[in-house]
Amino acid sequence: MADLGIRYATALFDISQENGLLDDYLEQARLIRDNIVDEDAQSILTHPRISSEEKFAFLQKAFEKNIHCDLMGFIRLVVTKNREAFLLPAVDRLIDMIKEYKRQTTAKVVSAVPLTDEQAAKLTTVLSKKLNKQVDITVLVDPSVIAGISIQADGYFFDRTVRTMLKDMKESIEL
Repeated sequence: MADLGIRYATALFDISQENGLLDDYLEQARLIRDNIVDEDAQSILTHPRISSEEKFAFLQKAFEKNIHCDLMGFIRLVVTKNREAFLLPAVDRLIDMIKEYKRQTTAKVVSAVPLTDEQAAKLTTVLSKKLNKQVDITVLVDPSVIAGISIQADGYFFDRTVRTMLKDMKESIEL
């Protein structure tokens, strides 16, 4: 049962690829994910006393005009089979599969101060070359890093923040 979300995602990926709709499905899967990831939506979807019909009506109202009929059909299937818990994992996996196929990734960048547009563009270019993929960066500002930058992308982690350097120095002194 654990791989059911993967099986759903694989089927949707195959359909999107056959129909030449990878970009549309990627955008629409992100829309679904971004709207059902919050705690309120999840509590509605997983609540045992809310009927399948009510859950589907909730999702249909939210998405029907904005997503492809195959994705809406998938949502109907998941809800009518009482497998709502697999909806978010399947959508997340579909997004990952499409991004992997299209050689796209997202890098999480943490900096003490906001990056300028020029810095962000340069960092995007460098990461795209290093990873051999199209990279979109998400910049998080965290003043507690003091200075420097940390980057997390595709299983790689690069941390050259002052906070980490100070922590490393403290650990080496305590030895």
